[in-house]
Amino acid sequence: MKNTAQLRRRILTRKSSVSVVGQGYVGLSLASAAAEAGFRVVGIDVNSVRVQDLADGRLSVPGVSPAAYERGMATGRLTFSTEFDVAAESDVICVCVPTPVRDGAPDLSYVEGAVAGVAAHLRAGQVVILESTTYPGTTEGPVREILQQGGLRGGLDFLLAYSPERIDPGNGEFDFRGIPRIVGGLTQESTGVAALFYGQLVDKVVVVNSCRAAELAKLLENTFRHVNIALVNELAMICHQMGIDTWEVLDAAATKPFGFMAFQPGPGVGGNCIPVDPTYLAWQVRRDAGVRFRMLEQAQEINDLMPSYVAGRIGEALNDVGKAVRGAAVHVLGVAYKPEVGDARESPAIKVIEQLDRHGATVTFSDPFVESVDVNGRGLVRTDLSQRVVSTADCVTLLTPHRAFDLEWITEHAQMVFDARNAFGPAHRDNVIPL
Repeated sequence: MKNTAQLRRRILTRKSSVSVVGQGYVGLSLASAAAEAGFRVVGIDVNSVRVQDLADGRLSVPGVSPAAYERGMATGRLTFSTEFDVAAESDVICVCVPTPVRDGAPDLSYVEGAVAGVAAHLRAGQVVILESTTYPGTTEGPVREILQQGGLRGGLDFLLAYSPERIDPGNGEFDFRGIPRIVGGLTQESTGVAALFYGQLVDKVVVVNSCRAAELAKLLENTFRHVNIALVNELAMICHQMGIDTWEVLDAAATKPFGFMAFQPGPGVGGNCIPVDPTYLAWQVRRDAGVRFRMLEQAQEINDLMPSYVAGRIGEALNDVGKAVRGAAVHVLGVAYKPEVGDARESPAIKVIEQLDRHGATVTFSDPFVESVDVNGRGLVRTDLSQRVVSTADCVTLLTPHRAFDLEWITEHAQMVFDARNAFGPAHRDNVIPL
């Protein structure tokens, strides 16, 4: 591509501007970091309410560090828009939109729509980077094809690369800068310029030889977690049948200083990554290789089973004290898919609630980050956590262990506690039922 040297200089001197398409937790985190690093940034999103909130300084996006957003806004270099035409002024365009699964197959409609919006205003000399998690071949295939519809050629007139997001919402240990970035481009030039851009935002950039390698690396990361969570989830079910304390076994194994990585069982997997990304990989392996990714598919089956298993265990606990699930009052602590975030997408806690609801239980919930959830087609609004709520529930069930929950106080007032996350620990084994 012509003028690559000039583009590099503009990135290094912060004369480049950046457009970030999609202002969910991935896109907004990137936009905030780029503004803090000295770039002029416009965050583009089709949700006009979200854009107005962010422009007015209201952080309405779950999973984004408030401090990071505030630092980005404080620079005066971070603005927001619902229009794609602003991307024409940017040297760097990043696409960070959802990639859900529909009927067991990848749904690229959000990516295709976002890329089409970019393509309508694409000019020679820009670099386009896809961050959305997807199957290998997406960037150099459908994304490139859409971008080239206006006559510009990927790798010759504009640069194209893939760099998967690696944000872990609610994890304060790793900030944006401290998480290494993987970059793979359509051409060596694409890879180099994209790596140079991310090198201004993070401490380490890892370069791979293709977009496909970068796409697969992201899927492997989440498949690794998916499979190992399934392993300990199945272990938890086996330990229950054998009368062995799951958590004692895991704690003991974790003392080995090599060859073991600790994972924790629970009511299932949630969020927009772990339940979704491995499905992309399993789908592509079946499509392109004509075989099944058997270990991955078995892991999916186990993790998908966990909400029903947990609901069944709660039913057993109620039965042991002579109470049926039907008519029982069950109060759930935490419905977000993970602690310290307000994101309930694909949350296994909601699936547990739905199972209990179908069996006739009266279910309420408390969560400091989530105001309401949809349960079997109807809205369920959170309940303030009070002594009356805890003491009158037939079973208090901890599904997402937010730090705000006073566990000692709960054990003092609850008739029965079921702990799916080992939040109460071994000190409460006498009055808390573990998974």
